Amino acid sequence: MTAKWGIANVFASYNNIMITLTDITGAETLGKVTGGMVVKQAKDESSPYAAQKAAEKIAEVAREKDIVGIHVKVRAPGGNKSASPGPGAQAAIRALARAGLKIGRIEDVTPIPHDGTKKKGGRRGRRV
Repeated sequence: MTAKWGIANVFASYNNIMITLTDITGAETLGKVTGGMVVKQAKDESSPYAAQKAAEKIAEVAREKDIVGIHVKVRAPGGNKSASPGPGAQAAIRALARAGLKIGRIEDVTPIPHDGTKKKGGRRGRRV
């Protein structure tokens, strides 16, 4: 039997982190964990600690489904929002590797517009 692989989609914004585990085609979702599911305070949802705990839970699900390796797809909000992933992205990848899963490819899949829609905040921007 060949080694079973999956895809871990890591969406890391500055407000939350979402890790979704899918099969290699990306069609079937095997598990999903968010930052809010693993920490009590709302302010900690996007922290590296929450990302680490979420990744550990996803690794557990992967082991149950006999997945030995994963390809990681990291995504930031993108579009007309931030193109850089939040603080939890790096911690999540590290935790997945520490949990004993083989890491295949790490890919950035942030949607980047070719001049898409207007940023929120109005003509003069956000006035603080």
